[in-house]
Amino acid sequence: MRLNLQCHPLTPVSAIEQITVEWSMTKAGTIWLRYHAVGNVEEVKLPDNLGQSQRMDNLWQNTCFELFLSEKGKQRYCEFNFSPSGNWAAYSFHSYRDGMDQVALAHSPEIFMDFSDTHMAIEVTIRLPDIWMHDELDAGLSAVIEMRNGKKSLWALRHPADSPDFHHRDCFVFKMEAAGR
Repeated sequence: MRLNLQCHPLTPVSAIEQITVEWSMTKAGTIWLRYHAVGNVEEVKLPDNLGQSQRMDNLWQNTCFELFLSEKGKQRYCEFNFSPSGNWAAYSFHSYRDGMDQVALAHSPEIFMDFSDTHMAIEVTIRLPDIWMHDELDAGLSAVIEMRNGKKSLWALRHPADSPDFHHRDCFVFKMEAAGR
């Protein structure tokens, strides 16, 4: 399935024309995501440290791609950040932007990047923690695109608020069946 992200009206940039996300999930709870941005990628600021793969905070301050998951009817949710560098982050929240903790993962996400002058794609394979595998999930997919001039473009499946806010529950519009179903 391919999903289209929308640029928030307050953060337009002319360099990126479109961002799509393809996804799949195995019965064992492994999620595969492919974020694909089309446009003048030469204007996008990419990390200097390509090829790394370690947990790192504050990835959202630069170009990164994100996945948010929540259980239907519950306040808790988790956030995953994936950098083109290969670095990643995983956090859980008790409620809206409150009670942030790091999510323990049995295996680091696998992150691969492919880019040219006209496109940038990042593929991620991540195994869900057991606590997130038993219920249907509401998902939010988003992207932060930082340009070389410092401007940022914020993309999501939906932007329910006047200001960009990927943590807003109304951004979690994609329904994922529980793993194992």
